Amino acid sequence: MKEINVAVIGSGSTYCPELIDGFLKRQDSLKIKKISFMDIDERKRTIVGNLCIRMLKAAGLDCETVLTDDLDKALEGADFVITQIRVGKLPARYLDETIPNKYGLIGQETTGIGGFFKAQRTIPVMKHICERIEAVCPDAWLINFTNPSGIITEFVLNHTNVKCIGLCNVPIDMIDDIKEDVGDDMEYTYVGLNHLSWMTSVRKNGEELIDKLIGEGFTPKVMANIKDDGFTIENLKSIHAIPSSYLQYYYCRQAKLDHQLSGDKCRAQECMEIEEQLLEMYSDEGLYVKPALLDKRGGHKYSLVAVNLIDAIANDINDIQVVNIKNGDTLPFLKPDDVIEVACTIGKNGAVAVPVGDVTNRHIIGLMRTVKDYENLTVEAAVTGCDEIALNALLLHPLVGDWEKAYKCFNEMKQAHKDYLPQYFKD
Repeated sequence: MKEINVAVIGSGSTYCPELIDGFLKRQDSLKIKKISFMDIDERKRTIVGNLCIRMLKAAGLDCETVLTDDLDKALEGADFVITQIRVGKLPARYLDETIPNKYGLIGQETTGIGGFFKAQRTIPVMKHICERIEAVCPDAWLINFTNPSGIITEFVLNHTNVKCIGLCNVPIDMIDDIKEDVGDDMEYTYVGLNHLSWMTSVRKNGEELIDKLIGEGFTPKVMANIKDDGFTIENLKSIHAIPSSYLQYYYCRQAKLDHQLSGDKCRAQECMEIEEQLLEMYSDEGLYVKPALLDKRGGHKYSLVAVNLIDAIANDINDIQVVNIKNGDTLPFLKPDDVIEVACTIGKNGAVAVPVGDVTNRHIIGLMRTVKDYENLTVEAAVTGCDEIALNALLLHPLVGDWEKAYKCFNEMKQAHKDYLPQYFKD
């Protein structure tokens, strides 16, 4: 049984008990020697951290626990560092979702101009975290859950020396969704970027099932945190693939915008309410399990994804998981350093992409190239604080594009998030 030390950065997240639940379910293969809960928000760090400690004790897991706001202290001796931070917290997400609506743009925390600004706020903080990892625990693996996960992982892998793998719970939900229909003994091909991904092949007993699934009316389930505006059968036949939930923002963009403009509450407001309910529950010293309400926060199977990855690295399992890594020569239509989301073999040396084969779907290639160029410019903008690079990124994004809207919305959001954008306000 492998003994590991884990540091959770952003441990005040109400998702954290989900992570602990995952470790408790994997006690037969992973022994937690020490787990450090680090967060700069004292209230949330204390409430969430104490529930996590109660969960560990109730399960009889004897490990050292640390609650701290000191990053270096949390990183001491870490084998795995899990980042799940939200710079500016939910009030910043509220701005990401509502300001774009004023300009006729979709407001969303991981894509479009909202996702752009979340990346701009987050990358300076991730840079600092990575500098401290390099100094304090240079051999540790960084498991990044911080959104937009693909863009943040793109930054870490191309601008730091930290060993990093990016994660999301969307792929496992997609795979399990299809398994419910065709059975566990299926094979698949998964291609894309984080929150821009497709299942391009589903095979069982050597038979390709994509056309059959679509023809019989199969449509993918949509994540609980996304309003389902529906993928039509005609849509799926046209793209000849099964898209992830977040493709609704591309394929159903007018419906998404109409819903946001007519809704009483944005998702950030709903999350604020759920978070306060969860924190009230977590404060109950008699609670020592994760409450069912947590599933409504959109992090379904988050613990399964995180612990599966850590277990596979720690114990050199060499199983197949979908993660975010550098492209290498996996997809010849992208650059080697581009971060992609594909199925990989996971072992002690990290992730190695499973060969995808020839990707000939021109729609997928075209959209991936465009959004990857946007992501590369987004990272460059976050590193340099250059308005021109930022606006070029936004003009590329399919959910923005319009110059006047992009320019006005960018400038308003830059001022609104000023406290978290040091790269744009150097003077």
